[in-house]
Amino acid sequence: MARVYDEPGPEDGVRVLVDRLWPRGVRKESAELDSWCRQVAPSTELRVWYGHDPARYDEFAKRYRQELAGGDQQAALQGLHGVDGTVTLLTATKSLDISGAAVLADVLRAMG
Repeated sequence: MARVYDEPGPEDGVRVLVDRLWPRGVRKESAELDSWCRQVAPSTELRVWYGHDPARYDEFAKRYRQELAGGDQQAALQGLHGVDGTVTLLTATKSLDISGAAVLADVLRAMG
């Protein structure tokens, strides 16, 4: 997991943006990512409700996991899980530890 604004490292492997919105100030031509997987991002409603409020993180994580169990999200999640090698989840958020990418990383790890 990393911020999309950070320089890529040799250990990054496949770099996948997992935000629903394109990050501000990042040109698509210079983003240095392999794909943009919007389907696994939290819904707009959930993202707006959460607002990166640390007090809401546990409830956000619970609701986001429920969203990830949906049909479209499940297919995209399986696609991410099926990538060979290292996958670096990219997000624009400043607080990686309380982000959707953190929840998504936990879900992917749990898939084995």
